[in-house]
Amino acid sequence: MRALGRIALGLVLILGVLVAVILVRTVTFKPPGVADASAVKIAPAVTVDLTAAAQRLSQAVQIQTVSHQDRADDQPAEWIRLHDFLATAYPAAHAAMTREIVATNTLVYTWKGSDPSLAPVILMAHQDVVPVTAGTEGQWKHPPFSGAVAEGAVWGRGSIDDKGSLITLFEGLEGLAERGFKPRRTVIIVSGEDEETRGTGARAAAALLQSRGVKAQFVLDEGLAVVTGSPLGAKLALIGVAEKGYATLVVTARAAGGHSSAPPADGGGVVVLSRAVAAIADHGFPMEFRGPTAATLRSIAPRAPFLTRMAVANAWLFKPLLIGQLGASPSGAALLHTTIAPTMLRGSPKENVLPQDATAWINYRIAPGDSSAGVMAKARAAVGNLPVTLAWGETRVEPSAVSSTTSDGWKVLAAVAGQTTDAPVAPSLVTAGTDSRYLQPVASDVYRFQPMTFRVSETGMIHGTNEHLTLKNLEQSIQFYARLVATAAG
Repeated sequence: MRALGRIALGLVLILGVLVAVILVRTVTFKPPGVADASAVKIAPAVTVDLTAAAQRLSQAVQIQTVSHQDRADDQPAEWIRLHDFLATAYPAAHAAMTREIVATNTLVYTWKGSDPSLAPVILMAHQDVVPVTAGTEGQWKHPPFSGAVAEGAVWGRGSIDDKGSLITLFEGLEGLAERGFKPRRTVIIVSGEDEETRGTGARAAAALLQSRGVKAQFVLDEGLAVVTGSPLGAKLALIGVAEKGYATLVVTARAAGGHSSAPPADGGGVVVLSRAVAAIADHGFPMEFRGPTAATLRSIAPRAPFLTRMAVANAWLFKPLLIGQLGASPSGAALLHTTIAPTMLRGSPKENVLPQDATAWINYRIAPGDSSAGVMAKARAAVGNLPVTLAWGETRVEPSAVSSTTSDGWKVLAAVAGQTTDAPVAPSLVTAGTDSRYLQPVASDVYRFQPMTFRVSETGMIHGTNEHLTLKNLEQSIQFYARLVATAAG
């Protein structure tokens, strides 16, 4: 009995020590690797003529710079219209900067700073927009290219993505130029022509800057925003410090073909293909608590409820719980691993003909820390001896590097974002792709953030129906860009 008592006492002591360690780590937890930006001296707020700015965004939305998968469907004259509009609407900014056109219609502006020893900053916003899905036009409250200013917002395709950024950036630049602002640090604006499809414009701009030996302090492009009502917190400004890679795996099953009245024993190419696709999908990448997503949770933990803070501060113990909670939704799971999404199938051209080949396309969004080589190896292992071929599609982009959250550029960006949006700032991962990926060779750090506030439920309108930018977001974005340039380059 004495031995059992000693064992019980030992277990109690061990449990007590464990509880004490958990509580101490929780109370003393500070997010590692994220610099305090409170010491940054932020440029003061600017005066914004919101009515005039709304009208200019409205005019930009009416210019139909729609990027189609088939370039023959584009309207090249619309890009020229947009260029002419920008020059007319923002004369002071255009007088202060030099403008170059690369590729076909990509704009590169340079506002030369007085101190050439300072690395420039690069700000990005693309010109093109996605098409409106045929047959959905009647579902819009206001016609998708009307640029209607109504219900406290500017409505239309591109009002957020990404003419909202482009116009508010120029509004900020124009206000600074009108007031005689002279940057010490050079400011470069890159506005790609085809971000929504090929990205050729951003690649050309990057090549131009690289040829000139440009090495920017940081790049800022679209990507994430201020979100409210998410499981992460009531309001949070998420700045993308990395983005996932992109690749599409083409899986092909060859077959003899023939008449469907006499199918082969193995079921033919479609059956073989379906087994291969199912095998690949069933052998996915595990969800992991690492990288930018872990940094997000660590950043918000000091302000989070006690139990959340405890779990993050003691991830060595509660990691499965954190992964389970965040990974419960598709959008949350996407932050934790490389995703696998079969998207397209092709087989026989006729219902009673066995295909001579059946093909599937599987889209991957590759998380930082993984690679396309690793994805291919995993897919080959999954299909084993099945008689299929695996090959990459036309576009294959590796995941980006993870940008610093301790650099001077991060401190400035985080300080201005926090001040102008009145939200705590945290680094995070962009699960889609942006033009900024092509600028990595010419910058120390690449960040992805739109200074706009959305409820989680509102994000579906981007690339969807009833896209609109509220006047509050319009003003907030102008303030952000003006103050960012004045702070970073002043």
